[in-house]
Amino acid sequence: MTQESVERLRRAYDAFSRLDFDAALEFAHPEIEFVPPTGDPYRGIARFREWMEPDAFDRQEVEPREFFVSGNKVLVRQQINARGAGSGIELEVRSWGVWTLDEDGRAIRLEGFLEQQEAEAREAAGLTD
Repeated sequence: MTQESVERLRRAYDAFSRLDFDAALEFAHPEIEFVPPTGDPYRGIARFREWMEPDAFDRQEVEPREFFVSGNKVLVRQQINARGAGSGIELEVRSWGVWTLDEDGRAIRLEGFLEQQEAEAREAAGLTD
């Protein structure tokens, strides 16, 4: 895992927050699997992109706060900011993302964890003591 991989992740987060989903997915493997904190996994880049498309929100941003690297995994402490499309309600959620990268440095898996699931996120990233 290199600093370049972390920078690629930063660019992907930035692109997502700009709603530039094609750029956000540039470093994703075609068979990426996204496992949200709740619900069923999304398999394949087309399904992952479909998940990215805003439906209930007219604004959605994910801001990475910290990166922790362990082998081919990156744990990201992140904050999600969104505004409801119909309600205008502002939402702020802190969460964790565990990215697994393949041998070419592409994201092959993303696991999402709620803020209170830090221990589980650290374990999934291989960062337990």
